[in-house]
Amino acid sequence: MRLWTIHPKHLDAKGLVALWREALLAQKVLRGATRGYQHHPQLTRFRETTNPSAAISTYLRSVHEEATRRGYEFNASKIGAGKFRRKISETRGQLLYEWAHLRRKLKRRDPPRYRASLKVKPSAHPLFRIVRGGVRQWEKISS
Repeated sequence: MRLWTIHPKHLDAKGLVALWREALLAQKVLRGATRGYQHHPQLTRFRETTNPSAAISTYLRSVHEEATRRGYEFNASKIGAGKFRRKISETRGQLLYEWAHLRRKLKRRDPPRYRASLKVKPSAHPLFRIVRGGVRQWEKISS
């Protein structure tokens, strides 16, 4: 499960579809509707909010907006009704770690998108406010 700090506009088609599925699964977990993935580290920052269910619903809405912009037909009725009105603080180190991770994937899966990524700076998903700091402790570092 990967719930990207990076804005969904940076993801390739495979990444965007995977994010949608994984965020829907996260929504189920945070609502207590499934027993699997209860301790997944990617859920930490949502659980730390005052309303985890609303936070993941708000996260999903931005993913849906990006999918719609690209012409995909993700089913918006699967998104919970809650709306999280705050921003979740996330670190610059986490954003940059994920950017490097994504670019490694793009290099293999979508070379044109990879080349385009060399010319832009990563932006964050609208739910996140980027603050100083390194890679988060809950991140599973891959080499």
